[in-house]
Amino acid sequence: MTAPVTLPLWLFALIFAFAAVSFATHFLFPSVRWFLRRRLEKAVARLNERLERPIEPFRLLRRYDLIQRLLYHPEVTQAIVEYAAKNGVREDVAFEKARRYAREIVPSFSAFTYFGLGLRGARWLSNTLYRVRLGHHEADALSTIDPEATVIFVMNHRSNMDYVLVTHLAANRSALSYAVGEWAQVWPLSQLIRAMGAYFIRRKSRDALYRKVLRRYVQMATSGGVTQAIFPEGGLSLDGALAEPKVGLLSYILDDLDLAARDVVFVPVGLNYDRVLEDKVLTKAGQSGTRRFDASVSRVIRGVFHQFWLRMTGRFHRFGYAAVSFGAPLSLRANVPLAGDATDLARDLMSRIARIVPVLPVPLVAYLLMRGPQSRADLAAAFSAALDALPDAHVHLPRNSREYAVEVGLRALIERGIVHEQDGRLAIVPDQAALANYYARSIEHLF
Repeated sequence: MTAPVTLPLWLFALIFAFAAVSFATHFLFPSVRWFLRRRLEKAVARLNERLERPIEPFRLLRRYDLIQRLLYHPEVTQAIVEYAAKNGVREDVAFEKARRYAREIVPSFSAFTYFGLGLRGARWLSNTLYRVRLGHHEADALSTIDPEATVIFVMNHRSNMDYVLVTHLAANRSALSYAVGEWAQVWPLSQLIRAMGAYFIRRKSRDALYRKVLRRYVQMATSGGVTQAIFPEGGLSLDGALAEPKVGLLSYILDDLDLAARDVVFVPVGLNYDRVLEDKVLTKAGQSGTRRFDASVSRVIRGVFHQFWLRMTGRFHRFGYAAVSFGAPLSLRANVPLAGDATDLARDLMSRIARIVPVLPVPLVAYLLMRGPQSRADLAAAFSAALDALPDAHVHLPRNSREYAVEVGLRALIERGIVHEQDGRLAIVPDQAALANYYARSIEHLF
């Protein structure tokens, strides 16, 4: 028993490696995970003390556990069986397909990533690119929302900056879980977005199994009290105007909803910009009649480096104003008829969003100039008349001056080549009419 054993060096190294891995997985890693978990729980508890709506326990569950709970729900299991029978495949093959869908949808929320990296990044980027303003704000109504209710922010979709801007302005309320389209499923962006609690959706998928998995996850998140943010329009506006709402996610939220157990409260959010970063890409897609965006990764990188170079050389200017308005919350428990029809609910929410879209200098000047050439004096008079016709709208006036607001809006349009001035007359440049109309239509419904 005590006789020495001679082994080749490679075999001894292999045995040592297996022993080290076994020790790490059975003793070291569980201890480290337990220690980090305790630290995380304490950090989240401190964080919840300063949030209006604490982070829900549902979001702190392990991603693996969420996926397992999702896959073994009776509705999803039945959908797997039906998919296998319809497509002539084994049930284990259909189950693996459902697992891939679940792994794609379910986020891996990290409080550190959201409130550390994500929130600081959102605040820095928002204030670097824009002069951010908080518009209409129902502070008293928002503060009276039932703490146990599930809050869902519903907003118009103008730009991919919407995610960044609302995350920044809602920072003291809660961590938002966004429904994000396929555009974000690019590594490493997808990992960052998933760690911030967003879940991916395939907007055009007609796969019944995928729809069932997505539907069940949305229901789990809603019943778990997760604060969410969705875009009823279902995509970016291509012409600047508010689009007809889609009822996909809203119907999932309303299905199997138990308002007696937990109320669902919708908060309308209206956004507008003096300049949308993707405006040319969106208007071009709108003119072509498709949603195929000419925005390659290389083009985005070139744009970022161009702005960085302008900043380094002292020539960078922010892209004007960006404003966000928060409207009065809509409780489904207090409006039970709306809980029975996703279409009626979607239309009601879009009408609430439409009423609080902020009016900014560039959109209003573009709207007035689209009506024909005019002098600066005519434009100033029309600007004042338009504001008088919008007594209930949120209008941001730089320096609280109508004259200066006209100058700000007009200067931005002239610098971009959208408006030209000749012989004291102002007019839209003909080949830039689509771009001018894009900004004008963002507030056209208010008139």
